[in-house]
Amino acid sequence: MTRRRTLRRVGLLLFGANLALFLSKGVVAVETGSLAVQSEAINSLADTVYSLVIVGGLYLTTRPPDFEHPHGHERIEPFVSLFVAAGIFLAGGAVIYQSGTALLAGDIEPLRSPAAVGILVLTIAAKLALYRYCLTVGRTWQSPALVATALDNRNDVLTAGAALVGVIGAAVGAPILDPLAALVVALGILHTGVEVVRDNVNYLVGAAPPDELRKEILQTALDHPDVEGAHDVIAHYVGPEIDVSLHVEVEGDRTLREAHDIESAVVTSVEALPQVDDAFVHVDPRELGEWKADEEVEQFVDPTPDDGETDSK
Repeated sequence: MTRRRTLRRVGLLLFGANLALFLSKGVVAVETGSLAVQSEAINSLADTVYSLVIVGGLYLTTRPPDFEHPHGHERIEPFVSLFVAAGIFLAGGAVIYQSGTALLAGDIEPLRSPAAVGILVLTIAAKLALYRYCLTVGRTWQSPALVATALDNRNDVLTAGAALVGVIGAAVGAPILDPLAALVVALGILHTGVEVVRDNVNYLVGAAPPDELRKEILQTALDHPDVEGAHDVIAHYVGPEIDVSLHVEVEGDRTLREAHDIESAVVTSVEALPQVDDAFVHVDPRELGEWKADEEVEQFVDPTPDDGETDSK
């Protein structure tokens, strides 16, 4: 199955699951009056709304390249993820207001409801399944929007667990645990929002990828048998994907055709990495004196002497 069909299918699945959970929680919240369940219903409502944003966003990002967008539309995804974060913050604020008002009022009625316990147990199971599924698909297909959604589902498991503790505590004679659990849910919601913003701002501002990936990119270039070293290696996010530029060092007696073949082979191997979109390679011959030490390269590959010269390989 293609990336386009996979991501769109996941988006529709998320929307359907969140809508079903919102309706179920809403019914139970109205019947029981539980603040913890109400907070979970608000959380699911936010999930449902931004699921629609994700469906629309994934539809846009999975369109094929065209004349105006020759690299495709994947760079829209970080913006979609920030819409997700906005919905998360709104949901968290609403729950804090609701639970805080109840705690300040101090008039909290005891709660005993098997339905509240049941819907929260169901929520934990459903959100755990969605977390694992979205994380797997998001990482496999390099989708920051789905990874952000997976993080939200993971925290939904924790917040639903806190709500469950509150409902059970209220049932055994500690009704104050119900609004306290709602407050815990709100804090978990806000924490998820912070995580989503932090991750996707890096995509928007062109941050460098993790060191492990930078090392993999460099090592892939150095694996070519005719490449003696590398310097001026730059890797940065352009949307959720990575653009790479680097200079590779080769012996100067290569013909123009041989240098071209080396460059093409390095470009192909680097662009074969799943996270990399485009790679730009410049070939430096020894005789021009452009072989030089590069501190960033030497962090990943130990320099070794070669005929009195020190290169990066």
